[in-house]
Amino acid sequence: ISLSFAGYSEKLREMSVLSLLCSCLYSQPLPNTFGQFEDMEVKSLNKRASCQAFEVILKSPTEPSPERPQTLALPPQKKEPSLGELQRRLEAAEERRKSQEKQVLKQLAEKREREKEVLNKAQEVNNNYSKMTEEKLHHKMELNQENRMARLSALKQRLREKELHAAEVRKNKELHTDLSG
Repeated sequence: ISLSFAGYSEKLREMSVLSLLCSCLYSQPLPNTFGQFEDMEVKSLNKRASCQAFEVILKSPTEPSPERPQTLALPPQKKEPSLGELQRRLEAAEERRKSQEKQVLKQLAEKREREKEVLNKAQEVNNNYSKMTEEKLHHKMELNQENRMARLSALKQRLREKELHAAEVRKNKELHTDLSG
């Protein structure tokens, strides 16, 4: 009979602590049988005068007690499934597999559709950014061209004014030299 360590320690706890203390304090010989329990008997052994030894004898179970768990009966043997039952199970498994495969394909298609939408949106944003950048650059180039033309015309105007002034100064100088000379 096998009794686990937990079961053994449980039975030892059932023994009276007082009787254990008494056996340690009194070195007189005690009756041979120390205690009897449902499925074990504890006998005292006097091997030495300084300590007490015990012998635990486990009894074979004769009748099931309400505290002890009943052994479980084996479940009834299942009958062999018929060919029709096997065929039906195989068809149901095939249906489940096909359904699961359809579900996975549907999820993949939805995922691809979302990816396409995201890519299209990103492409559209990129195109809009490129178009706006190009327009800004074109506008900036036009402004630079206009500013350059305005500076050139202003320089030409100042140059004409200087030439006119220089021509007038030369004419006045010639007149002045003709009069003085």
